[in-house]
Amino acid sequence: MDILLILTILVVIFALAFDFINGFHDTANAIATSVSTRALPPRVAVLMAAVMNFLGAITFVGVAKAIAKDIVDPFSLNVTADDTTGSVVILAALLSAITWNLLTWYFGIPSSSSHTLIGSIAGAAIAAAGFGILNYNGFSSIILGLILSPFLALAVGFLFMSIFKALFKNMNLYRTNKGFRTLQILTAAIQSFTHGTNDAQKAMGIITMALIAAGLQGDDEVQDWVRVACAIAMGLGTSIGGYKIIKTVGGKIMKIRPVNGAAADLASASIIFGATLIHLPVSTTHVISSAIMGVGSAQRVKGVRWGVARRIVLTWLITMPISAVMAGIFFFILDLFF
Repeated sequence: MDILLILTILVVIFALAFDFINGFHDTANAIATSVSTRALPPRVAVLMAAVMNFLGAITFVGVAKAIAKDIVDPFSLNVTADDTTGSVVILAALLSAITWNLLTWYFGIPSSSSHTLIGSIAGAAIAAAGFGILNYNGFSSIILGLILSPFLALAVGFLFMSIFKALFKNMNLYRTNKGFRTLQILTAAIQSFTHGTNDAQKAMGIITMALIAAGLQGDDEVQDWVRVACAIAMGLGTSIGGYKIIKTVGGKIMKIRPVNGAAADLASASIIFGATLIHLPVSTTHVISSAIMGVGSAQRVKGVRWGVARRIVLTWLITMPISAVMAGIFFFILDLFF
């Protein structure tokens, strides 16, 4: 079998594995608040998230196109038609991203699958062809979106919680919590849907990028089989759940009540879906964690466990450079064989 075809098949397999791991790694983000407030039992929440992630994944493709062409131009990765450099770059990026996701999942750290994937693509491409290979206009837009989205989520979370406090300050606490616990079923579903619209598309973009690099596709359109396969992988991964990260996001940042959970879900879902509409990949992990911090700040600044928050932020900061270096190492190793 042709070596380029073998590499492309490997990329598809590892891209679906990345989507699967992303599903159980990031499931916690979408349902952590609803599980921690007992609005939903963990098993029901995970199954609901799996279905909504699948539906979100097959609905949009704009983010997939951004991943496929805005970080590195896939048409420029190969010097000749039978060159395997582009496929090796993509495979190295996936191995790096999967490794980092598994490490952070094992230790229960809500790191960003988006950061690790984007950093890995850039790192592997730079290792192959130098810094000139990067598509700086598209890459800078993606980085800007990744930087700004957590701050927006923090502000919107603060705003939603402030509005809820003003509207329900004279209401009976028991009845208010009961009502918001019911509302959280809806907000968790919305959150899971928006997660699918953004996160599942990243693997779609990787596969599309690999098909272009292998000369099997001449444009950046996402093929139907790619959409369905990635949506299924994300849904299956989500059905497993990530209970270690649920514990961190849902309880260690702040003590969450139903009203806090609903505010955080609505805030983060609005930011993620807004990013999807303008075709920007964002970190759902960053957005949801930041929304919780914003909600906590509106409730009581001292109620936020800033020590845990700092640890999460530190992980955010180191994810991209570490992933880039790991991807570069993976590229040099794979390049020895291919």
